[in-house]
Amino acid sequence: MNATAPAATPPVRVAGGKDRPRFWSGLSAALFLPALLAAVVLLLSSVRVSGCVTYGVECTRGLPGGLFVWSVGVGAVAFVVAPASPALPLRQAALAAQILAEGTALLVVLSYWA
Repeated sequence: MNATAPAATPPVRVAGGKDRPRFWSGLSAALFLPALLAAVVLLLSSVRVSGCVTYGVECTRGLPGGLFVWSVGVGAVAFVVAPASPALPLRQAALAAQILAEGTALLVVLSYWA
């Protein structure tokens, strides 16, 4: 007569649309270095850069360090914030900042030596 109801188990959280910014943040961070290497290989096929590497002709001073370092730094900070933030809007904003910063770094490499 003393029947008790079974203990309710907590619902299992399924990683659906809520964790997509975390996934895309990790994926874009993982693909940044291969994209940077592909940009450098693409640049080595140009006449100006290959002439600089081979003969030392028409060489420039190098990358504008400030813009490249700042964009990579902002991308790294956004990569840390995107998975660690508990709020979805902050994760989405960090993902957008990370993608823009990584794109800026790639464009700096491509536009400076092209």
